[in-house]
Amino acid sequence: MENIKDLEGLTNEVCHIAVNAGQYLKEERKSFHRESVMEKHAHDYVSYVDKESERRIVEALSGLLPDAGFITEEGSAGYDDESYCWVVDPLDGTTNYIHDNAPYCVSIALRTKTELLIGVVYDPCRNECFYAWKGGGAYVDGLKMSVSDVCKAEDAFVVAELPYNSRQYAKTGEYIIDQLYGKVSGIRMTGSAALAICYVAAGRFDIWAEAFIGKWDYAAATLMVLEAGGRVTDFYGNDHFLDGHHIIASNGHLHFLFQDLIAKVPPLDM
Repeated sequence: MENIKDLEGLTNEVCHIAVNAGQYLKEERKSFHRESVMEKHAHDYVSYVDKESERRIVEALSGLLPDAGFITEEGSAGYDDESYCWVVDPLDGTTNYIHDNAPYCVSIALRTKTELLIGVVYDPCRNECFYAWKGGGAYVDGLKMSVSDVCKAEDAFVVAELPYNSRQYAKTGEYIIDQLYGKVSGIRMTGSAALAICYVAAGRFDIWAEAFIGKWDYAAATLMVLEAGGRVTDFYGNDHFLDGHHIIASNGHLHFLFQDLIAKVPPLDM
């Protein structure tokens, strides 16, 4: 496959695909019933909406780059060592969605084996489209994003997500909350990794971390943080995080905040 020459143009097309999928999610929510939900793992859910959204996205993306592979949350398409690979979460924030809560979103990334090229995240709840392409900056609805300039822990607005893997993460999560509660500006849990990371890129949050997550959860949004001037690593501080499952995304100044805490009480079996 030849090199992609117009990343900006391709990003715009992916934005349209993400928005269409997001509008499907929003419309389908009006008649959605919990009875249609299945449990993949403990407290990790999937429904026909996830699967149909993924089917639509894969079909549309296949028309853009017919030779690209796929890494998708629901496994409707595969990756066979292709040069380019789409990374798709058709509904990030499924638990929020089935309980009629916000936020939830569509997340689509394009990557090679070593780098991210495109990231698009669409939030149907607020009708916001976040997007970035390598070397082109990061944007939300046409406005360029940049991470915050907050440097002090006491001013930090942080996201401390608690993953489904409670056995491995409980002590880590408890320690993070114990050490930060009352000492930072605020602590939140969003239920959508992709959107929380986008908010770091937009300067709405200062730092985010989560473990035991899939590539589809973070691929698109982490490119936005990098393009917006922030930092993304795994829990050990490695910049090569693309194939990992534990991620810290920050404005750069506050990266130490989670990295130091996690180093003291790391998750089990990480």
